[in-house]
Amino acid sequence: MTYRLTYDPAVEAVHDALPPEAREQLTLALAAAADDPIGATEPYGADDPYMRLLVIPHTTALIFIGHTRRTLAVLNISYLG
Repeated sequence: MTYRLTYDPAVEAVHDALPPEAREQLTLALAAAADDPIGATEPYGADDPYMRLLVIPHTTALIFIGHTRRTLAVLNISYLG
């Protein structure tokens, strides 16, 4: 079952402000994470099933996985240029 993405408006603004190629890569990676949040992400710090890091070329996203409500909350996006 697919997880639903949620964004804080400030984080969504960062996503929207990414260069086109980075924005597209992040969008596709988030779609993959919505289908398989653990498989598409890496542990953030200790191997935690809730706080995960999505790493793609030039961009990272910190994600909180809400397993009960089946949500992925994008908490932070960093563009590494």
